[in-house]
Amino acid sequence: MNLGLDEKTAIVLASSRGIGKGIARGLAEEGANVIIASRDEGVLQKVAAEMNKETKGLVKYKTCDMANADSIKSLVQFTINEFGRIDILVNNTGGPPKGTFADFDDEDWMKAHELTFLSYVRAIREVLPYMEKNGGGRILNNTSSSIKQAIDGLLLSNVYRNAIMGLTKTLANELAEKNILINTIAPGKIKTDRLENTLSKIAKDKNMSIDEAEQSTIKNIPLGRLGTPEEFAKLAVFLCSEANTYITGQAMLVDGGLVKSIH
Repeated sequence: MNLGLDEKTAIVLASSRGIGKGIARGLAEEGANVIIASRDEGVLQKVAAEMNKETKGLVKYKTCDMANADSIKSLVQFTINEFGRIDILVNNTGGPPKGTFADFDDEDWMKAHELTFLSYVRAIREVLPYMEKNGGGRILNNTSSSIKQAIDGLLLSNVYRNAIMGLTKTLANELAEKNILINTIAPGKIKTDRLENTLSKIAKDKNMSIDEAEQSTIKNIPLGRLGTPEEFAKLAVFLCSEANTYITGQAMLVDGGLVKSIH
């Protein structure tokens, strides 16, 4: 299958590690030029050098604080200065703090709103004029399996990830006539640094080994194992590609069958 990604330009946010890095690499392997972004310049520099040696596309980097509107604007302008166009935007951020309703005050809610939801709004707003100029584009919003099934102890994530789904559904309708397709993709248990830190905390709290903590986590996954960023990236790259011509406004899980919800 020809994905039509040669010479396309993609911005992948929060892409110095984990799922974001996996998606950026997948796009570059298919020939796209990719801007990777996060707050850690040292890691970005290393990742860009690694990808430029191992993939077809040209990978450049720019620091970006997703909770800062000016930083997002600067990232988009940098991309235009470097490549002259934007065809793909992959929205991605770290999750908000864990906790239940009683744990959060107004400041916590506002911080989660700005990082987890408003950052996506701002990034989309900045890239749309360039996608319209190109005659189309692809936007992919990374969220969480909580868009299908709420996760205990992750109140802020449950709320704002579903707000992203509402945004995606609405924009799919508004942007269709401009040939801009927008979808939401959601991970289950993907083996990233973030998940490994979570497993370490579980192991400590329950006085068990990390391996035991992992086994307790995967027992509810029908495929019987954790996923990898590379597996997650396969679907992401397809949805961002020219091979995707008729999928928009949808929410897709990559979770090994973990979520049992029908809708």
